[in-house]
Amino acid sequence: MIPAAPWRIKALSVLPDYRLAVTFMDDTQGIADFSALLTAAECGIFEALKDKTSFDQARLNLGAVTWPNGADMDPAWMYEQIRANKLWSVPF
Repeated sequence: MIPAAPWRIKALSVLPDYRLAVTFMDDTQGIADFSALLTAAECGIFEALKDKTSFDQARLNLGAVTWPNGADMDPAWMYEQIRANKLWSVPF
């Protein structure tokens, strides 16, 4: 399967301070800010990502951000905000 939908992510870079630079299939680019994770009381499977070493293992799988512990982020969720604002803050 080729993840060709415009909201699928084609490039990902881990940045400092729990942020990711993402580029979508239609070349929309922006920042996904996960820093709210650090102060979240309960964040389920994302709890392990409070460890910077774990967070930094972010990878792409079929156009979505994934981590080795099984956490993943739906790219369609961040696409609209990044397209409009160049920034998406994860609401933990």
